[in-house]
Amino acid sequence: MATLLPAPARRRRTVWRDTAVGWSFILPNFVGFAVLTLVPVLALFYLAFTNWNVFGLAEWTGPANFQRLMHDASFWTALRNTLYYTVFHIPLTMVASLGLALLLNRKLRGVAFFRTVAFFPYIAAIVATAQVWNMLFSPEYGPINHILHFFGFSGNPGWTVSADGSMPAVIIVGTWREMGYYMLIFLAGLQTIPGELYEAARMDGANAWHRFWTVTVPSLRPTTFFVTVMLTIGSFKVFDLILLLTNGGPGQSTLVLSQYIYQKGFQENQFGYASAISIVLFAICFLVTVVQFLVNKRRNA
Repeated sequence: MATLLPAPARRRRTVWRDTAVGWSFILPNFVGFAVLTLVPVLALFYLAFTNWNVFGLAEWTGPANFQRLMHDASFWTALRNTLYYTVFHIPLTMVASLGLALLLNRKLRGVAFFRTVAFFPYIAAIVATAQVWNMLFSPEYGPINHILHFFGFSGNPGWTVSADGSMPAVIIVGTWREMGYYMLIFLAGLQTIPGELYEAARMDGANAWHRFWTVTVPSLRPTTFFVTVMLTIGSFKVFDLILLLTNGGPGQSTLVLSQYIYQKGFQENQFGYASAISIVLFAICFLVTVVQFLVNKRRNA
C-alpha cells in the first residue's frame, strides 16, 4: 500500500513538476534564441569597435568605425534614403491596408476569395514579384507608362531606371506587397468593435464618415499602434525588395542602410565597419519605437 506524502510535500512536488514542464517548453526556444540571436548580437557590439575582415583575429580600434561614419557620404545618403522610404511607406501602407479592411469587413459573397487575393502578394516569392514589377515599370514597354499616357500624362517616368523615380517605384511595390498582411490585422481589430457602438451612433444621427472617426478610429487605436510599430521597424530594415528591384541604384538613389551594411560586410569584408552601421540602425529603430510607446501611453492616459 502506497504511503501518502504530507500535504506540503505534495505541493512542493506539484510545483517542481509544473516548473519542469514549463522549462521543457521554454528551454528549446531559449537555446535557439541564445545561439542564433543573442550571441551574434553581443558579438556585433564587440565587432563594431574592431577592424575585422573575417580572416584572422579582430583588431581593436575603439570608436574609429563610428568616427568614420561621421565623414562617410554614402552612409548619410543611405540614411536619407531610409528615412525617405519610411516616411512615405508607413502612411501609404496604413491607409491602403485600413481601406482594404473596411471594404472586406462585410458579409459579401466571395469576400474570403478577395481577402485571399489581397493577402497573396505578401506570401508571393519576392524574386518573382520584383521581376514582374520591373517589367511593369519598364519606361518603353511597361504597361504602367502606357496607362499614364492613355489618361493624358505626357511625361515618360523612368521609374526603376531613373534617380528621381526609383524610390517612388520601390515605395509603391512595398506598399502593394505589405498592405494585405496589415489588412488582416486591421480586419481582426474591426471585428472586435461591438456593433452596439455603431447602432448608438446611428441613433444619434451620425453618418458613415462621423461613425468612422468617432467609433472606428478610437476603437482601432491599439491595432493602429501595433501596425505603426511593426511598419516602422520593417521600413527601417527594408533590404530584399530594394536589392532585387534596383540594387540600390541608379547610382545611390535607393541605397538604404540595410543594403549598405550588406555591401560593407559581405561584399567588402569590412565586418567591423558594417557592425558599427548596424548598431546605428538598431539605435534608430529603438529610439523611434520608444517614442511611439511614450506617445501611445500619453494618449491612453
